[in-house]
Amino acid sequence: MENSDRNDADRHTHSSPIRRVTTRSVQEMKKQGKRISCLTAYDALIARILDEAGIDVILVGDSLGNIVQGHETTIPVTLDDIIYHTKAVVRGVQRALVIADMPFMSYQVSPEEAFRNAGRLMKEAGASAVKIEGGHRVCEAVRRMTEAGIPVMAHLGLTPQSINQFGSYRPRGQNQQEAEEMLKDAKELEKAGAFALVLEKIPMNLAQEITKSLTIPTIGIGAGPHCDGQILVYTDMIGLTIDFSPRFVRRYDNLHQRVNDSVSRYIQDIQSGHFPNQSESY
Repeated sequence: MENSDRNDADRHTHSSPIRRVTTRSVQEMKKQGKRISCLTAYDALIARILDEAGIDVILVGDSLGNIVQGHETTIPVTLDDIIYHTKAVVRGVQRALVIADMPFMSYQVSPEEAFRNAGRLMKEAGASAVKIEGGHRVCEAVRRMTEAGIPVMAHLGLTPQSINQFGSYRPRGQNQQEAEEMLKDAKELEKAGAFALVLEKIPMNLAQEITKSLTIPTIGIGAGPHCDGQILVYTDMIGLTIDFSPRFVRRYDNLHQRVNDSVSRYIQDIQSGHFPNQSESY
């Protein structure tokens, strides 16, 4: 064996194993004051890129209904859809904690049905946890899952699956009564066993109060800087989507324009006969 090969083999043998992010390590991050980074993903390729970049949590969100399937809301997304995409994401991940969204009508009927469906997301899809929307009304389902060993991330504030009930995507918790109810729900969800809580589109002062009131981490999206972590839909963050521009989205790139330009150059090269050239042919 050549020295270079032997050195490469030694480095491979003695390299440190990748330490996976778990629900427990996410909770430890809150205790240590470390901010938690989260993004959505729906396929193995993007999941692998996010994972290699060092993202802590990947959510296979029901936002796939908007991003992947082209629906106006998340309502049409099925449990089988989430299972399919979660399987793909899990294949692309080595480190990040993968959480699967429980879609509309997969947990509302009864705690028993919610438990069975969450079990499918764990057993069939390979998720490490599930996410469920709602306050006190889902606490029994959360309790049922966590007692059986299924970690649950809760979700309060703007809950997109309830769009037909609320009628708009306006911020939640803006009046005192709604804010007090949300704080109460957050404490009940923690007591029921939720390991973390997403707070979506609520006043930052309310998010700060909830965050200080809980021992479990809060993950904000449009909830200000005081949460223990932040999450965005990855296509919004990198500028692939251009028709959705709420104030809480920071765009780190404009991939919509860059991809458009690349495709335009590709078309021009085909039409002009510049692609493929001799070196690109067999």
